[in-house]
Amino acid sequence: MHLVIFGCGYSGTAIAKAFAAEGFRVSGTTRSPEKAAILREQGIDAFVFDGEIIDEALIAAMKSATHLVQSIAPRETGDPLIRLAADNIRDLMPRLGWIGYLSTVGVYGDHKGKWVTEDTPCIPVSGRSRERLEAEDGWMAIGQRLGVPAAVLRLSGIYGPGRNAFVNLQRGTARRLIKKDQVFNRIRVEDIGAATRFLADRDLGGIYNVTDDLPGPPQDVIVEAARLMGVQPPPEQPFETAELTPMARSFYGENKRVSNAKLKADGFDFSFPTYPASLAQLLQNNRWQG
Repeated sequence: MHLVIFGCGYSGTAIAKAFAAEGFRVSGTTRSPEKAAILREQGIDAFVFDGEIIDEALIAAMKSATHLVQSIAPRETGDPLIRLAADNIRDLMPRLGWIGYLSTVGVYGDHKGKWVTEDTPCIPVSGRSRERLEAEDGWMAIGQRLGVPAAVLRLSGIYGPGRNAFVNLQRGTARRLIKKDQVFNRIRVEDIGAATRFLADRDLGGIYNVTDDLPGPPQDVIVEAARLMGVQPPPEQPFETAELTPMARSFYGENKRVSNAKLKADGFDFSFPTYPASLAQLLQNNRWQG
């Protein structure tokens, strides 16, 4: 069995580890030779892919792929792999039997803090979320055309070793922004890997929210991490007067609680269902720095 991951970054590497543990050969793409070398050190057959040209070496690897995960964000010209390979994907990947596409819960848009499920209508606010929704439709259509399951994994805010509130507190970049009734959703990166493998192992397709059990105010995560570290949390800042980049401010324009009930009903068990226990595990195992 051979998994090819387009965009083998933070989440992609976690997926690679989850599949490699099951005996898969894993290939992955990245944008630079330096990052490719790091992936190879982790046992991943790495290729440089800039989103513009699929070179002969990568094409040769794709020929034996049984599973595909696409995690590269779409651009204004659309999903790069769809643009380059959609018309001849069966020729490029003749053994392909399952497709996974990593999307975002941002496609739901703003729902005023209410719960959303996979059946909730999407009203994306940002251009990047609209592009994601178009890419979702594209991959679902490819799966239908090829007759293979295509799963869309809508991911919430990703954290884990090396990317978490402890790191931000240590660097002095953690901020405790207060916006009334604001909640965010989050997911531990290892659960992304496990959920992807779960769906692939069962040949499941369709849309799945991949998010933990505990949506909550972002400032609460900072306070909990500071408590666990035994340090003072940063002072509260009103969101309205805080200096933020346009992208950071746009995240606060979407407020929703994302349900993971569908994934759990299909039998998936989260290893890290709540952020307090997950943060404690990171600290206790001394894994928070990566």
